[in-house]
Amino acid sequence: MHDEFADFYGALWPRVLRAVTVSVGDRDLAEEATAEAFARALARWPGPARLHSPAAWLHKVALNEVRSRWRRARLEHRVIERLGAQPQHHASAPKPRDDTLWSAVAALPERARQMVALRYVLDLPEAEIASMLAEQGAPAAELRPRAKPARAGAHRHPRGVVVTNFEDPLARALHKMPTNGQRPLELVERRARAIRLRRRATV
Repeated sequence: MHDEFADFYGALWPRVLRAVTVSVGDRDLAEEATAEAFARALARWPGPARLHSPAAWLHKVALNEVRSRWRRARLEHRVIERLGAQPQHHASAPKPRDDTLWSAVAALPERARQMVALRYVLDLPEAEIASMLAEQGAPAAELRPRAKPARAGAHRHPRGVVVTNFEDPLARALHKMPTNGQRPLELVERRARAIRLRRRATV
């Protein structure tokens, strides 16, 4: 199981991290959430690997983790305000190297950033993107196909990883975004063990 998950992790980490970074606009937070998503995948292994699109599932789990952290941060902020204390100011995330590309993507609304991430980073088909965003309650007008159809050069690796020629300039640029390096697998395995133990304790 270890070797299978290690291959899964190594193949999907860069793409999922880029997609989550584009979606949330914060590389540090995206890395934490992506690591949590892979830990949950390992805790449920091999189920996630058998899904139609493991990368899309990991992206969704990571975004749920981000939203959960945002909710906790807002609650903490309200509590601090009620106590009359000054909220702590955290340093902003470092800017990616390609500031022009990042500024253009970061200026988009959250839903549009998700669509860019799903289409141009994870290479998902438009119908699947529309279905995923519809589950989140996106207005129908936002789900009309605007991206180009799947490129002829795209094909699927035996392990389920999409391989693309990246003929589209935006896709090429997004796939070159730095990903801060891969988090050590040992940390993901440790977190997965904690998730399994917590699950058993609640049964």
